[in-house]
Amino acid sequence: MRASCVSEESTLSRSRSRAAASRLDRLNTAPADAAEAALLACCGSRRWARLIAAHRPYPDLEALLAAGDEASYDLTPADLDEALADESVVGHELPPADSLGALAAHTALQAAHDAYERRFGHVFVICLDGLRPEERLDRLLTGIRDRLGNERERERDNTAEELRRIARGRLVRLTGHRSRSPEVPGFRIA
Repeated sequence: MRASCVSEESTLSRSRSRAAASRLDRLNTAPADAAEAALLACCGSRRWARLIAAHRPYPDLEALLAAGDEASYDLTPADLDEALADESVVGHELPPADSLGALAAHTALQAAHDAYERRFGHVFVICLDGLRPEERLDRLLTGIRDRLGNERERERDNTAEELRRIARGRLVRLTGHRSRSPEVPGFRIA
């Protein structure tokens, strides 16, 4: 019986690999405008999406991720502003505040978001990939409180790095590769 389970897992794994390769192939062969549109869902900078699309085809996920990282490191201040203005950067909502403690945490987080936006002039973004749902709220509160004390230049660097990490996770999901992290690319209370 155990050999049968291993065989089924192996078959499932090969099937997922073929499906992921197929999605990467579709990205590689898509018309430039279609590829750019798909890539804009990963990072809201049109220049970033054009750079990634222009360097196709990618032989594998690692090459695509390397290109994404390189394009992220090359974001100009205007590119970063464009990406931050993209509504998709805000990510997913937190679960409802179903206890007094959770309600207090949500209220504190909203106040911290407001203070952050007043101080830096843009939304707070943070990559939450790899965190369990019960860890997200603490990570958000800690992250925003820590970063509120940053100088503007340092916070721009932190924001760019968080956007790079978010884009990286979205590229993995775009190509259909199995991610070990939950699909939570960033966060902002609406």
